[in-house]
Amino acid sequence: MSDVRHVLVLPDRDAADEAVEALRERFGVREELRVVRDALAGEDDAEDAQWLVPVRDAEERLDAAELDALAGEWEGWREEP
Repeated sequence: MSDVRHVLVLPDRDAADEAVEALRERFGVREELRVVRDALAGEDDAEDAQWLVPVRDAEERLDAAELDALAGEWEGWREEP
């Protein structure tokens, strides 16, 4: 079993919550997904934050291009940590 992870980076909390629901519905992700606030370096304003959704993909069944498209629906993107 590998330790593949993806991180969806989204512009706000609502987008992150919607992406979590989409991951469950469209991709059948059953793990407990957490939404994490990531303040940008040097920024004090709460609006200057990104919201992250880390997704563990131990079985490597999630397609990176499909995750890219999913994040793009909310003007976000996918990163590999």
